[in-house]
Amino acid sequence: MGDVAGIGPEVIARAWGDSPLRALARPFVVGSRAVMERALACVGGGATVQEIKQPEDAEPSPRVIPCLEATELDVADVPHGHVDPRAGRAAYDFVITAIDLALQRRVDAVTTLPLNKEALRAGGIVHPGHTEILAERCGVSRHAMMLYIGPPAGAGSSGLGVVHVTLHVPLRRVFDLLTGEAIEAKIHLADQALRPLIGGRASRVAVGALNPHAGEGGLFGDEEIRIIAPAVARAQAAGVDVTGPIASDTLFGRALSGEFDAVVAMYHDQGHIALKTIGFDRAVNITLGLPIVRTSVAHGTAYDIAWKGRAETSSLIESVRVAARIVSGRRQLGLPVGAS
Repeated sequence: MGDVAGIGPEVIARAWGDSPLRALARPFVVGSRAVMERALACVGGGATVQEIKQPEDAEPSPRVIPCLEATELDVADVPHGHVDPRAGRAAYDFVITAIDLALQRRVDAVTTLPLNKEALRAGGIVHPGHTEILAERCGVSRHAMMLYIGPPAGAGSSGLGVVHVTLHVPLRRVFDLLTGEAIEAKIHLADQALRPLIGGRASRVAVGALNPHAGEGGLFGDEEIRIIAPAVARAQAAGVDVTGPIASDTLFGRALSGEFDAVVAMYHDQGHIALKTIGFDRAVNITLGLPIVRTSVAHGTAYDIAWKGRAETSSLIESVRVAARIVSGRRQLGLPVGAS
């Protein structure tokens, strides 16, 4: 459900009336029944909320939204559109419950609605966001976030994914955090993550440069020579179909023409600007390196429009669609779904 003060509950309530959501999976909500009922009242329609005790009890229909109560906090009266410590703590409770269900193989995948980092902190949670919570709960240290847009997206027949070597850090810190080991790890994660989405074949991975003109032979910076190119060479030697470093001003033109399935970007905006420009409402976050399948909407809590009946549903529906594709693709490849 995400942060109850944001648009998450409203997005769920509005999306429930769209047949694609239920056609893709057998969904249920992990959150607060009282909040879900308020969200239904906000968007209108004749659906009701069915409180369930376990996933197996979920019987979703156009008029019934199964909801697993996942917090002991009373969040029914949390003010809308504002940071609230109860909303932050409850959002944490929701995602922990969902992760545990996936680790227990009681659900095939988890799709998350947005939480607010400031609300998390106010609620006593030290993790800055979903990715860090997921990594700790799943016990993994090698992980990454992929921003993905599926076909048709002006991104080739298989869509396009972008994995970031660095993410939510100040731009000045990118140079210090950029290591060959980190780049190589992200290349391998991108290669493995895309395979269930592209029929099992090897992924075609492009690696972006850091400096203008890919450093112009060291004139504009030597990170490409010292760090990026050697990491690409090691990944190539390990059997990955990877190319780079490629200058940023041509990188995405080539990727969007269908030459690559994935791009490894050096920092947040290098990847986000391109993908959100071509399809902000269809972008999906996928967490890589986990023993479970997790997707997420690519937008935030949008406090400014929360609970005003204006929230769009396309990113949620696409997130569920991509999760279902990953699960199906992994099964076809004989790969496990859920924790081992």
